[in-house]
Amino acid sequence: MAEIDLHTHSTASDGTLRPAELVAAAVRAGLKAIALTDHDTVEGLPEACAAGSELGLEVIGGCELSVESEHGSMHLLGLWLPLRSPRLQAALDRLTVLRRQRNEAIIGNLNRYGVQVTYDELEAIAGGSVGRPHIAQLLVAKGVAVNFQDAFLNWLRPGTKGYAPKEKLLPRQGIELLKDENATVVLAHPCTLRPQDRSLEDVVRELKDWGLDGVEVFYSMHTQAQTNAFADLCRRLDLLPSAGSDFHGDNKPGIALGRGKGGLRPSYELVRRMKERRAAQGLSLPSCS
Repeated sequence: MAEIDLHTHSTASDGTLRPAELVAAAVRAGLKAIALTDHDTVEGLPEACAAGSELGLEVIGGCELSVESEHGSMHLLGLWLPLRSPRLQAALDRLTVLRRQRNEAIIGNLNRYGVQVTYDELEAIAGGSVGRPHIAQLLVAKGVAVNFQDAFLNWLRPGTKGYAPKEKLLPRQGIELLKDENATVVLAHPCTLRPQDRSLEDVVRELKDWGLDGVEVFYSMHTQAQTNAFADLCRRLDLLPSAGSDFHGDNKPGIALGRGKGGLRPSYELVRRMKERRAAQGLSLPSCS
């Protein structure tokens, strides 16, 4: 039985459950601990932590940072973040500005190709931070796309008419930003990385030199062979294995909290090992935990 989920999203970014609803769903799923890791924001953490205290669930404050490397897009999870940090918030606010600029560019691209959508319509759908999944929802609602996948494949991915690039942090900058907040930093879904001229191990070694603590070994889209390979990589490089479903609610149908597509069974032992490593590093646990 799944006991933890260290990679989840709420309406604070592009999930469909409010932070408190996400916590309640985790309780119903029988989880012992959950990390809220919304994209480039910590806005949902106070609500999630309050719900965790009320319902008796361990909630770990986190976020998922998007960074851009020479090997393409990379995502970093910061775990055990403080609920409030002016320095981190300033950096995340800058990312929010960049995200809005990108969304506006996508809207402009769609309009140029005859797709009539507005930013007001996007904000009405999102109810909070706007991202490409909300644009995909709007395209489906307008009959421009058949479904969510069709919207991404034909309008929102690189090379399509609607796509616009997003300015991002470099990996080292992202790791340093999170480590400045005493976070445990985990490489999310390593299956998505496709190094062109280096091995994945070389890339991860470099990230470790910059402060990376762990790798998301147990993930919804990993095959068993990939799970085994990433677990072995953690053993050889003395990195912490992590586990997350990448739950987004209805925006990623078929992915359940803790269980992913049904095959995840992550143990609380992974959280215990992270806490032991933090203690060895002289790091405390923020009050949310």
